[in-house]
Amino acid sequence: QQQLVESGGDLERPGGSLRLSCDGSGFTFALYGFEWFRQAPGKDREFVAGNPHLGLPPDYADSVKGRFTVARDQTKNTVYLQMNNLKPEDTAVYYCKVVALRLWGQGTQVTVSS
Repeated sequence: QQQLVESGGDLERPGGSLRLSCDGSGFTFALYGFEWFRQAPGKDREFVAGNPHLGLPPDYADSVKGRFTVARDQTKNTVYLQMNNLKPEDTAVYYCKVVALRLWGQGTQVTVSS
């Protein structure tokens, strides 16, 4: 069974950092592109960052460029979203997605507040 499980969400102060993880099972992450999305209360789910096309550089939403970074650990079948200089507007549930499999995780809550 193919599955994604996100973790690492937490309450963090503005200016702080968090690293989200997305663990894959039932497939090999190294063979697929992935994306991170987020959904804030009352808003549509939006693209944040990702590496949807193997061999090409990752993409980032303008709102997170220079602050967020995606990475892979192929030995662990895991992808990451490193989030630095967090802002209150980053508060949302964060989801990872395997593009070609149309597979979503259950999400992890990130709250940025003083």
